[in-house]
Amino acid sequence: MEKLTNKVALITGGTKGIGRGIAESLLQLGMNVAITSRTVSAAENAANELNKSNSGKGEAIGIKADVRDYDSQKEAVEQTLEKWGSLDVLVANAGLGHFGNIEDLSVSQWEETISTNLTGVFYSVKAALAALKKSEGYIFTISSLAGTNFFAGGSAYNASKFGLTGFTQALMLDVRDQGIKVTTIMPGSVATHFAGHEPSTEDDWKIQSEDLGQLVSDLLQMHPRTLPSKVEVRPSKPPKK
Repeated sequence: MEKLTNKVALITGGTKGIGRGIAESLLQLGMNVAITSRTVSAAENAANELNKSNSGKGEAIGIKADVRDYDSQKEAVEQTLEKWGSLDVLVANAGLGHFGNIEDLSVSQWEETISTNLTGVFYSVKAALAALKKSEGYIFTISSLAGTNFFAGGSAYNASKFGLTGFTQALMLDVRDQGIKVTTIMPGSVATHFAGHEPSTEDDWKIQSEDLGQLVSDLLQMHPRTLPSKVEVRPSKPPKK
């Protein structure tokens, strides 16, 4: 995807953290970006902030949508198409984490993790696929290093991200003959509000959301003959234990 000006991206969970960082980067390239949130006020407020800070290169809109609801994902795609007439990039970013020993992990926490991090990505991709076939677009999923590395207390999160990594790689094989590119990005520690964390200067060693925005921008500008289908990203200098 060479010329990105006026191309259109839909980013799930784009109001803060990784999704927000990617939105900022794509807007700087002159792309138009729809960001989603489960609350309309969060989506619209974030879009307004992005537009104020973007110097008019691209335009952002906010859409209320829940990745756990397939009809909601279809509506988000339809609103994006109504606004700009096409969809070129899907960033399936929305996710959450519940952590704890299997004895303490509740059934509702398990179900919410899987329905958001795995089923929600399937819904987002399924809803956007027809539009992406027309544009020969690009799908990004945001997995995690926890998608190949398990840890105690991570049964639900590991299961969701291992599944997401596998889903995305199979998806890549399903759609590449139709001109759609697919990459899963697997970050390690990122300075975000994930799992209730409040970022501070103590997180300066971590990957920053703008770093992942730069990565997505770089991948979009690669020569179309080349596809980095799975990209692991980790802090270059984590603190010594």
